[in-house]
Amino acid sequence: MKRPKLLALLIVVGSMLLVSFSFYAYQMVYTPNVLTDQSDRILLIPTEATFDEIQDRLHEEDYVKDLLSFSVLAKVMEYDQYLKPGRYLLKADMSNLAAIRQLRSGRQEPVNVTFNNVRLKPELAQRLCENLEADEEVFLALLNNENFVKEYGFTTENIMAMFLPNTYQFYWTTSAEELFERFYQEYENFWSEQRANQADSLNMTPREVSILASIVESETNKPDEAPKVAGLYLNRLQRNIALQADPTLVYAAGDFTIKRVLNKHKEIDSPYNTYRYTGLPPGPIRVPSISAIDAVLNYEDHNYLYMCAKEDFSGYHNFATNLTAHLANARRYQRALGQAGIYN
Repeated sequence: MKRPKLLALLIVVGSMLLVSFSFYAYQMVYTPNVLTDQSDRILLIPTEATFDEIQDRLHEEDYVKDLLSFSVLAKVMEYDQYLKPGRYLLKADMSNLAAIRQLRSGRQEPVNVTFNNVRLKPELAQRLCENLEADEEVFLALLNNENFVKEYGFTTENIMAMFLPNTYQFYWTTSAEELFERFYQEYENFWSEQRANQADSLNMTPREVSILASIVESETNKPDEAPKVAGLYLNRLQRNIALQADPTLVYAAGDFTIKRVLNKHKEIDSPYNTYRYTGLPPGPIRVPSISAIDAVLNYEDHNYLYMCAKEDFSGYHNFATNLTAHLANARRYQRALGQAGIYN
C-alpha cells in the first residue's frame, strides 16, 4: 500500500511542479514585462554593446520589470549570440517574446535628420551627427580630408556644395562614411540631366552654381527676389566684373554678427573677398537651399549690375544698371542705417 501512495504523491507533486513551471514559462514568454505601465520608449544599443551591457541598461533605465525572465528567454532564443545594434522603438506592455524578436531582427526605428541655414563645416557635422551614432569629429575629418573628398569630385573648399538642406531618414547606426555616401547619392539624384543642362547653359558646373546660390541666398531672404539677384551676379560674371557681394566679406571676416560692411572689411586678403578678386570664391559661403540653386538655374534675365538694400529695411533691394543710380540708392540706405544707429 505504501508504494501506490508514494507513486500517487510523486505524480501529484510532479503535476504541481509541471503546472507551476508551465505557468512561469507562459508568463516569461507572453506576459507584459517591457515598459509595463509606461509609454513607448526608444532603446539605443551601441555598435560595440555586449549582452551584459544591454541587460544593465534594461534594468537601470527601467525598461523591464523582471530582468531574470527576459534574460532567460533571450538566451533560450540565442539573442545574446546575435546582438544587433540600433535604435529600437519598444512599445508599452510588450511581452519578452515580442521585444526579443524585435531586437533580434534588427528592426530599427529610423531617425529624421533635418538641417538648413548652415554656414561652416563644424556646424554641419554637429547638425548631421547629433542624433546618430556617427561620430561628429570623424565626419568633420572627412570633410577636411582632401584625398577623401577628391574621390567624390570635390575639394575641401567646395565640399559643402554636396549637402542639400532637406529632411532625410537614417538608421541610428549610420557611420560617418555611410552618412557621407548617402549625401553624395542625394546630390547625384538632385543634379538631374535637366539641371545639369541648365548649369551647362550658364557655362557653370553644378559646384559653381551652388557657390553662386550660396551668395544669392545670403544676399536676400526673399524667394521672389532671388532669381533677380542671381541674374545680377550672372551679369557681372559674364562681364568679368567683381561680384562685390557683402556676404562674402562677412564670411571672410568670420564674424557673422556684422550688420554693416565697412571699407576695412574690403581690405581682407581672402579668396572669399569678392571685392578684391573677380569670379566666384572657391567654395560656398553657406549650404545653399534647393530653392536658391533653382533660382540661379532659373535666373531673371535683365541688365542690372548693382544692388543695394532698400532703406525701409524690408529685406528687398533697389537695383540699378549704372553706378550713378546705384550710388544714389546706397546713400539712402546708409542714411537709414545711421538714423537707426547701426554702425557695424
